Amino acid sequence: MIQSDNSFEFTHNKNTKMIHPFDTLCSELEIIHKLIRPRTPRHNGKVERSHRNDNNRFYSTLKFYNYNDLIKQMKAYLIRSNNICSSSIGWLTPLQKREQLIMKGMIA
Repeated sequence: MIQSDNSFEFTHNKNTKMIHPFDTLCSELEIIHKLIRPRTPRHNGKVERSHRNDNNRFYSTLKFYNYNDLIKQMKAYLIRSNNICSSSIGWLTPLQKREQLIMKGMIA
């Protein structure tokens, strides 16, 4: 699942029946796209913090020599990132939190 705000990069205006290219991509990749409720800055703040962390830990510290190098380094970063404890999820790692939610039957 991916969560985004309601900006034009991720979704069309609710008054249109057009399907946004991002939603098409998510569908093709079997990813659920969840939009935060409009005017909920507490949710958007989490996304912005995640982007800042990714920038500090990944984009601003590494050099990518080509697309394949980017993919290789991104996979390594995701392994590291998914094993970092976070206070926002009770000092669990994202992988531990996911396992906890699976055990509770909240996600598959």
